[in-house]
Amino acid sequence: MNSADSTDAPIYAGLVEEQGDVPAEVRRVAEEVLRDADRAIDFGGVSSPAAFR
Repeated sequence: MNSADSTDAPIYAGLVEEQGDVPAEVRRVAEEVLRDADRAIDFGGVSSPAAFR
């Protein structure tokens, strides 16, 4: 979601102006956390125990 044009959603545009685009920041941070987790946790070499196959 891009910042709303003030004619489309004046209340949202005002909040973005005052507080920043919180949903966009949350999305950015979540994507960064997912990338970090993918790098930190590699389950590729893990095999399940024979009892659970």
